[in-house]
Amino acid sequence: MRNFYRRAATVLAFLVFSQAASADNDFGLGVKVGTLGAGVEGTWRPLPYLDVRIGANAYDFEDTGSQAGVNYDAELNLESYYGTVNFRFPMSPMRLTAGAFGNGNEVNLVSQDSTFITIGGETYPSAAVGTLTSKTAFSGTAPYLGVGFDFTVFRKVGMNLDFGVLWQGEPEVTLTADGPLAADPDFQANLEAERQELFDEVKDFKAWPVLSLGFVFNF
Repeated sequence: MRNFYRRAATVLAFLVFSQAASADNDFGLGVKVGTLGAGVEGTWRPLPYLDVRIGANAYDFEDTGSQAGVNYDAELNLESYYGTVNFRFPMSPMRLTAGAFGNGNEVNLVSQDSTFITIGGETYPSAAVGTLTSKTAFSGTAPYLGVGFDFTVFRKVGMNLDFGVLWQGEPEVTLTADGPLAADPDFQANLEAERQELFDEVKDFKAWPVLSLGFVFNF
């Protein structure tokens, strides 16, 4: 959540400024949670059938497991901020949503201690390999398309549901070792084969499914 609080503060500042600039417009401020993490969201409704939303999401998740035959300590860092335009259907809670995300989602892996480690189909003493470190990152700007449902009670408190896809693009996967073999050409070839295996395991994440539940207070 390195930049989440800064981005959340930006959302809040935008709302305060907009509310002060035009008190006659319809505004909302909410919180949400979903597959992009936890976040805050601001809404401006210039027309009954259209609104503009900005927000920020973040979440860190840690786990351990095997990837491409190597045991890792893994950390999933979800971090994004966004702006969307929402087209609302008359007499219906349903809307269509399109927008763009500033995308900082990434996966970080650090190999666990062991006696031997298999890289690219060849087994090495772990002392010769050192620690394997991998980072998977995606495009910094990602388009979003989805549908949503907005339910409001007494025009003040509401609940939002969102379903969509964030197109993150092809992942960029790095894999490095810090042991004595790090500069060996044969080892480097096997390390590249291992990196490609990691890429094959995460390449489907270029289309990130978005599901979220939010609650909003309308001004």
